[in-house]
Amino acid sequence: MKRNPYTTQQFFNRELSWLEFNARVLEEAQDTSNPLLERLKFLSIVGSNLDEFFMIRVASLHDQVTAKFVKTDPAGLTPQEQLFRISWRTHKQVTDMYNCYNRSLTKSLKKENIHFIRYKDLNKDQLDFIRDYYANNIFPVLTPMTVDRNQPFPLILNKTLNIALLLQDTDNDDSNSIFGTIQVPSVLDRLIEIPTISSQRVFILLEEIIKANLAALFNKFNIKAIGCYRITRNAYLDVAQDEAEDLLTAIQMSLKQRKFGSAIRLEIEQGMNPLLLKFLEEELEISAEANYKVKGPLDLTFLMKLSGLDGYDHLRYNPLKPRAYTTLLNDDEDIFQSITEKDILLHHPYDSFDMVVDLVKKAAEDPNVLAIKQTLYRVSGNSPIIEALAQAADNGKQVTVLVELKARFDEQNNITWAKKLETAGCHVIYGLVGLKAHCKVLLIVRREEGIIRRYVHLGTGNYNDVTAKIYTDLGLLTSNPYIGADASAVFNVLSGCSSPSHLYKLTIAPISLRKKFLDLINKEADIARSGRPARIIAKVNALVDKEIIEALYDASSAGVTIDLIVRGICCLRPKIPLISENITVRSIVGRFLEHSRIYYFYGDGEEAIFLSSADLMKRNLDRRVELLFPVEDPAVREKVINILEVALEDTAKSRVLNFEGTYTKINTKRKGLINSQELLLGSSETHSEEVELSRVKLEPIFSR
Repeated sequence: MKRNPYTTQQFFNRELSWLEFNARVLEEAQDTSNPLLERLKFLSIVGSNLDEFFMIRVASLHDQVTAKFVKTDPAGLTPQEQLFRISWRTHKQVTDMYNCYNRSLTKSLKKENIHFIRYKDLNKDQLDFIRDYYANNIFPVLTPMTVDRNQPFPLILNKTLNIALLLQDTDNDDSNSIFGTIQVPSVLDRLIEIPTISSQRVFILLEEIIKANLAALFNKFNIKAIGCYRITRNAYLDVAQDEAEDLLTAIQMSLKQRKFGSAIRLEIEQGMNPLLLKFLEEELEISAEANYKVKGPLDLTFLMKLSGLDGYDHLRYNPLKPRAYTTLLNDDEDIFQSITEKDILLHHPYDSFDMVVDLVKKAAEDPNVLAIKQTLYRVSGNSPIIEALAQAADNGKQVTVLVELKARFDEQNNITWAKKLETAGCHVIYGLVGLKAHCKVLLIVRREEGIIRRYVHLGTGNYNDVTAKIYTDLGLLTSNPYIGADASAVFNVLSGCSSPSHLYKLTIAPISLRKKFLDLINKEADIARSGRPARIIAKVNALVDKEIIEALYDASSAGVTIDLIVRGICCLRPKIPLISENITVRSIVGRFLEHSRIYYFYGDGEEAIFLSSADLMKRNLDRRVELLFPVEDPAVREKVINILEVALEDTAKSRVLNFEGTYTKINTKRKGLINSQELLLGSSETHSEEVELSRVKLEPIFSR
């Protein structure tokens, strides 16, 4: 058995690395060079990211501790040790969030005549408006509750905002204090605008209005103390598919359980009465370390709505103008004919997603199209692709759709779509037992002049027309017969009818993708050992898999130059003497969420370029259905290489990971300030075939 030469000092902890990613998102909220309303959006995202992190990742660690699981992770930390370090880092991150909110954002909003007002500061006209609004809109929805011998502690739903009260019975001054609680209704707008005749925009938070009216709601009691609180519950979904006769029903039941999981985080207003806090801790069975005292309004995700305020376009990014896909077609502007003549690369959001939508729509109406097969992982709330697939079935096409029911936090949405597609006459499948279908593939089978031709779209991101405007992703459109045959084989695998005995071009997880990556990395290492030039570039969302990291260490030790562009989690530690000296890791966080996965291997000039739905994580390689597909068309290859070159030159939004695990800005004195996303955005607006780089001289990956 081969001895593992790597120690825990060679790996970063996954959860702490994710928190550093969230800190980079927070930097965008803190960055005064970003438009003000965009900064609000970034801060809202930081908050919602933390919610999901606690509901899933921290919850999982709590479950491990409860089960007395003490095995260490690759970084050498037990679950309990991870929780301790996470608590320290998240407390600091929450402090940084509210410093940004209180010291920077609210002050900047005031300068733009956008104000938050406290109830005590309302003038007479404003009070009249709020009293009327409360009576007609808020009061009918409220449900005050108390806890005593006859009334147990109520179920507090996950992520809801609540107000706790310390009460005393007015009929008995010597009685013990009573706990009261009232939920701030999530069905109402939390941000309420107060009409004004001035140019100012004045807002008050819903909980401020409710607090001011608590005396009338609890008129049998003296109110001794009040304070807002919010809990985060364990929302980890564990569906035993092999024991569930109906996966659809099993998922629906598990979704209900999310509301009632054990509490793992308690957020409270700073200065909450100690008796109130102690009562909450005891009833929720939560430790003091899981308390987060907040100086400001709880749950800053309300800032997302404020960021959409009308009339403030000057406080936002310039509107996105994606390149019309017609510029990618031939003169006849026929989608099928153009794909027949050449492969087409779509780079979203710089290229419009309309081409994918219109391709499905055209296939639905085309009498020559016999069948459409597609995987759906996450789609928009009003998806035009769903409508087109339903229309295709209604038109008599053979339509097969894989809907992944286990797409986290999109389960209910996907259940709804699955039922609609089935009603429309589509064949809906739910994938393989024990595996998430995370691959993105569309197959259109068309009869042309007596022969069958397959058209395939393969992507790095979801078939979601909304997120395609804010996520950077790549899609390849091709009529390559080998890829078409492979796509048909993949759908047969997804329906559970066969195992692929041979694929010509595609590589599929969990069957062979891990081996493919390891072979590609090891081949590059062998080339370097022979003294020939070798280089690896990978652009991914996350790098976690221990075996892949160790292979990259071996390649670095062999002399391979390795550039990693990892947006989020990275467990690889760069610049370890004799191990990872040749590895550079950078992360780009900016206007768009970097979501594309690109893998480049130089191979002594025999460049191999791949796109994939998979990140370098164990779950992607071993527990999901993923696809890796080659980029072979010369023009498309050059475009993909250009994307990598631009990303590697970024100095504005790029942060470089150092040996200690922190990310630092790039010194701009030598190259100046280069924003890769703005460069690519400028290219789409000018409808240029390549990025306009008159201001930037890129260093080519290799002289080709």
